[in-house]
Amino acid sequence: MLEDKDRIFKNLYNDYGSDLKSAKDRGDWIDTKSLCEKGRDWIITEIKDSQLRGRGGAGFPTGLKWSFAPKKLGSKPHYLVINADESEPGTCKDRDILRFEPHKLIEGCLISSYAVNAHVCYIYIRGEYITEGVKLQKAIDEAYENGLIGKNSAGTGWDLDIYIHYGAGAYICGEETALLESLEGKKGQPRLKPPFPALIGLYGCPTIVNNVETISVVPTILRRGAKWFSSLGREKNTGTKIYCISGNVNNPCNVEEEMGIPLKDLIEKHAGGVIGGWDNLKAVIPGGSSMPLLPKHICDKIKMDFDACVENKTGLGTAGVVVINNDQDIIKCMARIARFYKHESCGQCTPCREGSGWMWRMLERMAKGEASREEVDMLMDVTKQIEGHTICAFGEGSSWPVQGLLRHFKKEIEERNNFNPLVNTGQKNPYLVDQHLLEKENA
Repeated sequence: MLEDKDRIFKNLYNDYGSDLKSAKDRGDWIDTKSLCEKGRDWIITEIKDSQLRGRGGAGFPTGLKWSFAPKKLGSKPHYLVINADESEPGTCKDRDILRFEPHKLIEGCLISSYAVNAHVCYIYIRGEYITEGVKLQKAIDEAYENGLIGKNSAGTGWDLDIYIHYGAGAYICGEETALLESLEGKKGQPRLKPPFPALIGLYGCPTIVNNVETISVVPTILRRGAKWFSSLGREKNTGTKIYCISGNVNNPCNVEEEMGIPLKDLIEKHAGGVIGGWDNLKAVIPGGSSMPLLPKHICDKIKMDFDACVENKTGLGTAGVVVINNDQDIIKCMARIARFYKHESCGQCTPCREGSGWMWRMLERMAKGEASREEVDMLMDVTKQIEGHTICAFGEGSSWPVQGLLRHFKKEIEERNNFNPLVNTGQKNPYLVDQHLLEKENA
């Protein structure tokens, strides 16, 4: 369990103000100038030593990503882009940071921009986050008025301008290259990689894209030291993490906890336990809707960090923990998630464009008990044809939940479907095929 002295986000529940004075009282904007004076190399090395991994879902080492940016400014400017397009179902951590801890993000933007030689920072906010954008803009205006950003930001000698850009509500724009396309005013569709944004990103210039939570923890790591941050959690899974717990729990909440906390402790101690008790637990989606679910027997012992989740054939993702108890129809739940991904596919890659619709329709039939025996195996085959065959990770995000269902709850699907022909002649079903061909006398 995380001790209060190790908490980074001290206003996660809006107990205090989100204004500049309140933020300074909580330790923000303290010695920002002296941190930057230690130099870019020191900042990047310290972030590397802290073993901070991106909090947006992929878990890529942050310091390593920063080191990819060109060391010196060339003919093209550098950009820092903050991914605040939080559209993953089950995830709402960045929203609370934008609302209640905006100055942590702004200070993180300044230090990170200095580290990667960026004079301009864009914060790309999910279009539905209207109030969050207003609060963030207010905090940015405060920072400008007090000389913390703009010309000679916070006395560092570094000029930085921060702009907010609202998205249009598309899930796919959370993918970093689709976000850049949208930011440029184009259709939000992922780009081929390489080249990676660190070399050719926004407007063809070197660009670093980081998540809100990732950037917000940077100032605290630099103040308290990489050694402190890396002492929390375990090797390569260090620090704290905001977990979003929702679904069939008594107290849905966001909570900052130490990486590697047991899932059972997380749910029992912070979310008030599963509705109906722990024995009523059916499954948990550990990292937002795009991650494979886990059945109860794995949930009993799994720890919540990147590597532990991978070992159990799932992913920590955004740490959006969705709890599903025995009162729910697990097949219908997965069909609903598949419908979401079918709707949000950008349509650029054929396997994803066509396959996401196939998965949804097949799951709907399975939920109703109308699927054929061949469809169960066919569904897994469809997921494998999507996974690894698309430009971005959306294909994996749509396939993995279905794979998790088939991996752990295949028996339940088989029990619900009696594997009669697709068109049951004993019922007055719609004519999906020529009905007369299925009649015995016409066989």
